[in-house]
Amino acid sequence: MQTTVPNPPDHILMYATPYCGDTRLARRVLDDLGIAYEFVDMRQDPAAGRIVEGITGGFRSSPTILFPDGNVLVEPSERELRAQMDALAAAGCRL
Repeated sequence: MQTTVPNPPDHILMYATPYCGDTRLARRVLDDLGIAYEFVDMRQDPAAGRIVEGITGGFRSSPTILFPDGNVLVEPSERELRAQMDALAAAGCRL
């Protein structure tokens, strides 16, 4: 799922749970690309869970990744995440 947020962060922000397979995939992709991101564990931060629920319509989907361009990816595939990173780079976003 891809959506947008009105007030995006100035960096990549990943709300997730560390044991989730989709989270491990997303972290591996970003790490392999050498892209910095902030990881927020929804188990440890109840407010983060509420933010994700607001974005996803009530679900605590892991990962939910917010990007500086306002885009949000929810449980992205590797292809979707790499395409978003390519789009950010093409738009001149510093990663």
